[in-house]
Amino acid sequence: MSTIYIRTLKHAEHTVFGVEDGQKTYFDPQFNTSVPYSSGQQVKRSLINKLSSVLNEEQAPITFLSDITTKGEIKEGEVYGNCDPSFPDQLFGGWMKAGKGGVARTIKRRSPLSISAMRGLHPLLAGVKKENVTFDRTDQPNTKFIVRDSKGNELNDDEVLALLEGKDKSLSRKWIPGNKRATGLFVQDIAIDLRRLFCVSLNSFEPEIAEETEQKLRELGWVEAENVFGKCLVTPKKERERLIPALVDAIIDWTITSNQSRTFSLMETLAVAIGENANKIASSIRAKLSEEEDDKAIPIIEENIDGVDVYISTAASGYVRTKLESIEAMENAKARLIEKMLAFDYKHQLK
Repeated sequence: MSTIYIRTLKHAEHTVFGVEDGQKTYFDPQFNTSVPYSSGQQVKRSLINKLSSVLNEEQAPITFLSDITTKGEIKEGEVYGNCDPSFPDQLFGGWMKAGKGGVARTIKRRSPLSISAMRGLHPLLAGVKKENVTFDRTDQPNTKFIVRDSKGNELNDDEVLALLEGKDKSLSRKWIPGNKRATGLFVQDIAIDLRRLFCVSLNSFEPEIAEETEQKLRELGWVEAENVFGKCLVTPKKERERLIPALVDAIIDWTITSNQSRTFSLMETLAVAIGENANKIASSIRAKLSEEEDDKAIPIIEENIDGVDVYISTAASGYVRTKLESIEAMENAKARLIEKMLAFDYKHQLK
């Protein structure tokens, strides 16, 4: 098989991992509830950031183009990477560079990693709670207050006190109502297309790289080969052996951190399922409606399923009934994934 499927089960606790109206949600019509989620793009960015951290390397430079309009205003234009697979974040993340006005040919490479959104294991096992928070500095006597009138002029202290007369109003306490926080069990899926993971197409009709990039790769030891998509350049074996463990670390250990410190959650990984059959992967970590109680779902981890390797952390036993949890579960999952990725013959795919 040329595709590896990975399902990850995570636990989030009173956190924010998609900032939009407090926390991004979608509405589930069957169970009539809002379910928090993190988009596949956000998961991908978290994974790529983890990859760069493990490798201790800078990511490929990004170019932002802007145009000056006839009115002298700056108008945002295209954004693209350097389309160079010698940078790991580009190799695994893909790229697209479309020239303005259709003059230059579009260069694009679809990522070999298909990444799903992180969403609730079941609509009844993940949810959001609203809370009101406050930014309160009433205990600091050196707090400075600035009040401006309708013309932007700053009022003096006597004018401010006169304005507050007869009003129950605090200038040192800011209420922030309606903040959403996510809690529950969440799953996220990744499909790795091994045929394209370390191969860059040389199809001149649908180019993935520029001619100068192709020359650079050949000088770096990339070897010409052929797969089901046609002629391609393959990453050198030594580089593959360096990148695979880092990519596996990123896939198993990625996490989303909030830009709001009060909402941090470890988002620990409870279980990982690895296999080559998408249907079995979906069955390995799932939920089942309770037969005894309405509006209740039970999380299930299938510990023995043919064709799927399931690894369960000790933290999982606090949320799911398990028997085979292990302190070394995530390290064992990494070892198995590295083994499967190294075993694939990237250079001789057409035997």
